[in-house]
Formats: sequence, structure tokens, C-alpha cells
Amino acid sequence: MRGVRPLRSLVPWDRLRVGRRADLPERRALEEALRARVARPSVRIAGRKARIVFDGGRAGRFTVDIRNDQVKLTPGGVARPTSTVFGDPETLVRVLDGRLTGVEAFLEGRLFLRGNIALTLELDDLLHPPGAMRSRAVRCQRTTADGLEAFYLEAGPPDAPPVVLLHGLGATGASFLPTLWDLSQDHRVIAVDLPGFGETDKPLRRLQADYLARWTVAFLDAVGLQRASLVGNSMGGRVALEVGLLSPSRVDRLVLLAPSMAWRRYRAAAGLVRLLRPELAALPLPMLHRMVASFVRSLFAHHERVSDAAINAAADEFVRIYATPRGRVAFFHGAREIYLEDPHGTKGFWDRLPSLSPPALFIFGDKDWLVPRAFARHVRHALPSATCEVFHDCGHVPQFELPARTNARIREFLADPTKA
Repeated sequence: MRGVRPLRSLVPWDRLRVGRRADLPERRALEEALRARVARPSVRIAGRKARIVFDGGRAGRFTVDIRNDQVKLTPGGVARPTSTVFGDPETLVRVLDGRLTGVEAFLEGRLFLRGNIALTLELDDLLHPPGAMRSRAVRCQRTTADGLEAFYLEAGPPDAPPVVLLHGLGATGASFLPTLWDLSQDHRVIAVDLPGFGETDKPLRRLQADYLARWTVAFLDAVGLQRASLVGNSMGGRVALEVGLLSPSRVDRLVLLAPSMAWRRYRAAAGLVRLLRPELAALPLPMLHRMVASFVRSLFAHHERVSDAAINAAADEFVRIYATPRGRVAFFHGAREIYLEDPHGTKGFWDRLPSLSPPALFIFGDKDWLVPRAFARHVRHALPSATCEVFHDCGHVPQFELPARTNARIREFLADPTKA
């Protein structure tokens, strides 16, 4: 991908004990763990093609080559791998032999992912029998909803209360990894890539909130959920609200993290935006990794709260999807619909919001420049029954910037008997 800095320049190698010579015992341990893993491939690798490099710093590098139904391990790295997994040898071995989940190691800053992050998350399914995974290990799944193949992450006991996580514009289900991991202790948690984003199919159509809401209901049907609590961030929060408005019987509770909502002001450019066609984005539009990473950092009140590993992983995923014509068109369709949504009238957001019936918790960040805290006042006026809070010193993505506080508040709300 053009504009992507070399992978090794974006990894904290001082934490991985890099040396001039490979540590032979650690190298042998890493190679043995990889060979044991490769020896038990899943049938789900059929038709896949990827090269995944495991880089253990001082312990050296190894490449797992997946081609159709064959998996091969070779010493050393390769140019332009599909994905790269970095970590100290002990962490990599513990993840490979099942003593530590990759998501847990990533969230703790012990594992670093570059390239195709979705494929990296699929490693457990690609190289290990699914039945051997613990309930909290993230499981990568696919299903068909309303004619589209959908990709989603799932964790937690299958018979536990269900929670579905809906990401924001340009993001994927991986943007909810801290919440997915936390809630999976006692919930069945699903983080889905919405149509047009991530690994889910990308229809060439307008991505209005009502379409995405109807698709989300079809997705609930596809995964066997009659009802679920919905947690959405930004655009995903708007989709969750629309599900609550259109299909309240399918929703237990709503948690809206900086949800995008119809603008009451700053609509002077609406006429021009209507004239612009998202389909023009099918033409090549290069996007530099550093530009995306800089934008991602701007979403946090204090970007140093979020690891560079997480920011680079998010930038990698965006650049990878944006590099495809359908990915670009979907992104501009989504952005266009957010800006053009009518605030008032029979179909206007603010005139419809008072009819929302499922219990709802709104959380805004006082340092969020995308969804300003002023929206909290409008929500309190339109929907007095909702719980509306503003997090101090927080930006647009509270689940990553303030995960402990955000997840604790989500748990409190989901368990509150007065909100039934």
C-alpha cells in the first residue's frame, strides 16, 4: 500500500528484546509452538490465501503460508505479508498454545498487529479447531443477512445475555475490542462489520440509517437472536437508535456512545453535498497511513491514552479497505447520509426521537469535536426518559480512550433492574 511506513518502524522494538543474534532456545520454542499449531489446521482455511509473519524479535521470524487447503511454516519473513504479528517470544508461545488469547495480549500491549487485522483475528479459526477455544476467546464468524455476507467477532458463553456492538463510520467491529473482551465474561457479545465496512459485503447503494437498521434486524435473525442489547459508537450509535425506533421489540437496551445525530446547524453545504456522487470515489483516491493515523489520534482527548499499536492497527484496516473501489464508495455514502439527515419533519430525526421506547443510555465526551457535547442537551429535551451523561476529558471513542469507565457504566446500565 502506498504511503505505509515500514512495519518495523511502527513497532516498539525495545520492548521485544531485539538483538543481533537469535536467542536459540526462544527461537526453538517459538518454532515448536508454530509447528504444533500448523499441524492442526481447520477445514475453514479452504479457499484462503495469505502469508502471516510471526516476528518474535530476538527469537526471529517465521512465515505461515496459507494457500487453499494447505498450511506451510517456513523460517524467516517475506516481503509484503498479508499480516504481521509481533510480540516477545514468551507472549507469542502462550498465545499459540492457548494459554493466552490474542485479543487479551493485544489489549495489554504485549502483542502488536499490522496489515490485515481481520485476518489476524481469524488465526484461531484458520489454524486451530474451533471447538478447542475457550468461551472468551474471540471467534471470527460469517453469516448471510439480507443477501450480504457479514463478518463478525463473537465471544462469551453462547447462552448468556446477548449484546451486539455496532461500530462507527470507517471503522470495524475491532473498534470495540475492549468492550467485547470485558463483557464476554458474562455476556454473549457480537461485534459485527456493518454493510460497506470491514469484511462485510459492500453494496452499491445509499447507506441510510433506516437501511442499516433493517439490515441489523436481519443480522439478528441470521445469528438466532430474537432480542439483544445494542451498543453503538458514532454511526453505529445512530444505527442502534434506528433499530430501537423501527423494531423496538428486538431491543432490550440501548447504549449510545457519541452517537451521530442529525445536525441542527452547519447545514449550509447540504445542497452541494447532495450534488456530489459517492460513486465517483470508485476512481483511485490514495490515502496515506500517516494521514489516517493522525485523524484517529484526533478522535481522543488525550491520544497517549491509546497505544500506538491500536492506532496503527486501526489505520491499517482503514487504508486496506479504502484501497478498494467499493470500500471508498461505501465510506462516502455513509458520510453523505450522516450529513444530509433531516433534523425535522415527518422523517426528521429530532421529531422522531421522542418515540424511542427501549431504555437508552447516551454517553458524550466533552472533548469530542465530531459529536459535540451540546447534543446532550438536545437529547435530554427530546427524550427525558433516557439517561444522558457527559464524560469529562473524553473524545469521540470512549470505549478505547476510557475503557474501564465506559465498560463499567455499560455493565451498570445493562444490569439496572429499574431500566427493564
